[in-house]
Amino acid sequence: MNEVKLKFGVFIDPLFIPSTYSSLEEQALEAERLGFESVWVSDHLMLDNKPIVECFTTLSALASITQKIRLGSLVACNSYRSPSLLAKMGATLDVISKGRLEFGIGAGWNAEEYRAYGIPFPKPSIRIAQMREGVEIIKRMWTQEAPSFTGEYFSIEGVHCEPKPIQKPHPPITIGGSGEKYTLKAVAEYADRSNWMGSVSEFADKLGVLKDHCSRVGRDYDEIEKSWMGRAMVGKDPQQLRNRLKKLYRSGRLRITPPQPFDDWLDNLAERSLIGSPSQCLAKINEYADLGVTSFMICFLDSPSTDNMELFSENVMS
Repeated sequence: MNEVKLKFGVFIDPLFIPSTYSSLEEQALEAERLGFESVWVSDHLMLDNKPIVECFTTLSALASITQKIRLGSLVACNSYRSPSLLAKMGATLDVISKGRLEFGIGAGWNAEEYRAYGIPFPKPSIRIAQMREGVEIIKRMWTQEAPSFTGEYFSIEGVHCEPKPIQKPHPPITIGGSGEKYTLKAVAEYADRSNWMGSVSEFADKLGVLKDHCSRVGRDYDEIEKSWMGRAMVGKDPQQLRNRLKKLYRSGRLRITPPQPFDDWLDNLAERSLIGSPSQCLAKINEYADLGVTSFMICFLDSPSTDNMELFSENVMS
């Protein structure tokens, strides 16, 4: 049996990291230096009053200062741009980056953000149906000369998208989300890669649902790469690590909803994250890998510091 190579990326999440461009630039450059395979930027317009830079503008800027690291959206919100415009933006970014785009897309979730920006926020089934049409349009525009499409929510007619992406047949498409009825069906139909958060047991359950959807739509389950997105904090000294996490918990940087005592929060975090010594983190990674996960998009909780990123690279990833 051939050994599967695991891939590790750095996820820069404005829920935890002040999303100024300078902080993202530092994170991306350090991730590339340390040998991470990819860097991922979330697609939010606002989260409370935190500073947030726009996803694709930022990825384009990062493409100009990096050389090898792949550049991903985790995940682009289908509702914030028309699919045809998003296809054009993605194609352009793939050209600018010389074929380094990792295209992640999702149906959107933050009602407050939608309403503040004047974007309609329909129920989940409609948002996911819109995303499915969006992915169909994007794939057609990336692979066909003058495609047309008429859907319930979006349409294109004889559209030209030139230049096409460098990657063939198109940049890898990651669909984020774990909704069992609609989202995982969309993953089975359209995605090159699935992505969601969760504990090992939760992940196993979701993969079982995805496998059932693949069987129903006639898709080879093994064709879809499985990826995990989550938080990490590595420490060689258990008490020092606990103290750092307690300081983070008290800082107000995290959205802890509903409010809960520190020990309860820490237990839940540890179950669904890479928290602990290098050997503990490696053991958890191996549990996910045993389920078929080959890509890990990691949000380091000490960001914008890059200390934990370096510790992880040297003691876990290597």
